[in-house]
Amino acid sequence: MAQLEGKVIAITGAASGIGAATARLAAARGASLSLCDVNEDALNKIVSELKGKGVNVIGQRVDVSNSDSVDAWTAATVKHFGKLDGAANIAGVEALPGGKVFAKIVDITNEHWDFIMDINLKGLFYCLRAQLRVMDRGASVLNVASMAGLMGRPNIAAYSSSKHGVVGLTRTAAKEVGERGIRVNALAPGPIETPMLDRLRTDGGTSNQPVTNTYKTLPLQRLGTPDDMAKTICFTLSDDSSFTTGATFSADGGVAC
Repeated sequence: MAQLEGKVIAITGAASGIGAATARLAAARGASLSLCDVNEDALNKIVSELKGKGVNVIGQRVDVSNSDSVDAWTAATVKHFGKLDGAANIAGVEALPGGKVFAKIVDITNEHWDFIMDINLKGLFYCLRAQLRVMDRGASVLNVASMAGLMGRPNIAAYSSSKHGVVGLTRTAAKEVGERGIRVNALAPGPIETPMLDRLRTDGGTSNQPVTNTYKTLPLQRLGTPDDMAKTICFTLSDDSSFTTGATFSADGGVAC
């Protein structure tokens, strides 16, 4: 089992879905945690839950699309724990709050495009930049991309483009900081039972969107779970993956095979 004993791990998007599952598993494997999310109420709940189990954890509301907010959280993490050994950059969005997910490129608004890019790509860049500035040899970063970052996905051009950017940023960072002994990898989830997938299903309705129907032809013939993703994330943050960097782990039930 990939252990994280003695490591300080920062997790974005920690209030729900894959982020919350990763926080719970990393804590169970011995990590101290610095958690952030834009949803402060939900974040406080998971921080309280973990503290009740004796976990050394702090939480802070962070808007990842704001570099000052990200930098302040990262500084607070190092001030509290004295170091940062790993980070899981999980925060992401698929549409404007209350907005439609699916649209052809010709119908995408500037507002929709900018909102997706600000969080999924620019926000992740802000987090990665801040983390690499304070990490030392042996540290590891995992950036959550998507299967939509490895292939074209019709009617979700902004989301797919942002996740392609995450893969490119991850590979570039791995080459830049490898000489410092820091590893940077990405995760490309397939269809996972999360609130995001629920919104995709609702917005897709009966329109037979490829994104929402992917799971019907999966080789494993089931949807993934947040716990499935958390296990892969914790592996990449552990020393068990010490010779792996610049990789994108396709945890998608076989979609891309």
